[in-house]
Amino acid sequence: MGTGSSRRTVLKRTGALTAVGVAGLAGCLGGDQEADVEGETLRIGAFQPVSGDLQYYGEISLMGFYSGLAYKYGESPDDVADVSPGEYEFDPEDGPTYEIYLEDTELSVDTAQRVTEDLVVDHDVDVLFGGTLSESARRVIGTTVAEADIPYIVGPAADADITNSAEHCHEKVFRASEHTAMDARAGGRFVAEETDATTIAIMHIDDAFGRSVANNWQAVLEAEGLDVLDPRGVDSDFTEFEGLFDEAVADGADGVVGGFTAIQLPAFLSTGIGYDVQLFGGFADLLTTQLIGDTVEAELGEDFTEDDVRDAGLGPFTSRYHWNQYDDEINDEFIDMHVDAYGMVPDLFSGGTFVGGSALVQAVEESESTDGDDIADAMRGMTVEDTPKGEGGYVFQESNNQAASEMTVAWPVPTDEEFAETWGAAVMPGEPIATLDAEEVMVPADELDCDLG
Repeated sequence: MGTGSSRRTVLKRTGALTAVGVAGLAGCLGGDQEADVEGETLRIGAFQPVSGDLQYYGEISLMGFYSGLAYKYGESPDDVADVSPGEYEFDPEDGPTYEIYLEDTELSVDTAQRVTEDLVVDHDVDVLFGGTLSESARRVIGTTVAEADIPYIVGPAADADITNSAEHCHEKVFRASEHTAMDARAGGRFVAEETDATTIAIMHIDDAFGRSVANNWQAVLEAEGLDVLDPRGVDSDFTEFEGLFDEAVADGADGVVGGFTAIQLPAFLSTGIGYDVQLFGGFADLLTTQLIGDTVEAELGEDFTEDDVRDAGLGPFTSRYHWNQYDDEINDEFIDMHVDAYGMVPDLFSGGTFVGGSALVQAVEESESTDGDDIADAMRGMTVEDTPKGEGGYVFQESNNQAASEMTVAWPVPTDEEFAETWGAAVMPGEPIATLDAEEVMVPADELDCDLG
C-alpha cells in the first residue's frame, strides 16, 4: 500500500484527525511506478481564507499558485481551478492529472488544522498548499504535517520562524513566498544607509506575523547602529493610532515601521502621514493600497505627485514581489496571463505562490513521480527554473527549505494610466531604487535556529 494510507493510519491512531472510518485507498501507487507521469494523478490539498476579512489574501495567493501550474504547461490559470471551495481537475497534455481540493480556512487556526486533516484522510492528498495566517501554518506543521509526514508548500504566511526556527521548520515543509526577515534585512539596511532616520519606533499586530516583523526589524536596525524604541504590539481590532504616534514622537522617533495586515494598515498609515516621521515597512496588496490611495488623495489632493508622497514621509517600502519590479520574459508572460484570467496584474503574494506552483511541477518532472516523498526530495535544494524574478530566481536553501530570492525597495508613486484598470489604486510601487541580492536578504545558515542538513 502507498504512502497515503500509512499517513491516514498514523493520524487516526494518534487521534489527530476528526474524520474516522475511512477505508481503502483510491489511486494507491504500486511499488514499481512508471517513470512517465502521464496518466498518473497528483492530489493537492489547498487551504486558504476565501471568506472573511482577509479573503483577498487567500484569493490572490491561489491565483498565483494556479498561474505557476498553468505556466509550466502553457495553459491558462482559468483552466486550473477556481478560488471558491470545491474539487477541481487540471489535466495538462504533457503531465499528470492534478486533482485540487480547496478548503476555506475562514481565517481560523482551528479550521485550518481541521480541513488539512480532512484533506489527508478524506482525499488522500499527496501535497498540501496554503496558509495565509502564520499561526495557521505553524499549527498545520505541528499537527497534520508532523503526523502525516506529508509535503507542505507554505504560502503566503510570512512569519520568518516558520522556516527559520527549529520549533517550526520541517524537512517536508517548503516556502517560496518571501517572509518578514527578508523584508527587514532589505528595508532595514536601506533605512540605515540611505535615509536620515536615526530613531525608529515599531508598531505591530500582536500575533506571530506582527511579532516576527518587530523582532526582525529591530535586530537589523540595531545591528546597523540605529536606536530602536521598544516595539508596541496591539490587538487585531486596534485602530486608534494617534496615542502611539504621539508617544513615539515624544520619545524621539523620526521613523516608524508598521507590521500590520490589510485590516489595520490603512488606519496606521493614514494616521502616520499626519506626523513628522518617515513611515517604513513593506508594500501592501491592492486591497490595502486602494485604501491608502484614498487617504493620500484626501491628505494631498487628487493631483498629488511623487514628490508630494516623499514630502509626506510615506516610504520608501520594500517589495516582496509586485508586477512592475522585474523586467524579464517570465514575468511579462505572468502579467499577461494573470490579467487575461483575472482582470488584474499579479499582486503582493502572487510571485511567491507562483513559484510554489512552478516548483511543484518541476519536482514532478525531475523526479518523474507524483509521490509526495519523491516530490519533496526533488524540491530540496532546487533552483526553480521559471519564476517572475527571472530564470532561476528562487533557490530552496537546504538548511531550512526556504527559497532565497532578491527584493526591491521603491517609493509609492501615482498609478500610471496604463494600470488604472488592472491595479485600481491611486498609488503603486514606483521603479526600484534598490535591488538587493538574495544573499543580502536571507538570514545566513549559521544564524538560523533550523538546520535540516
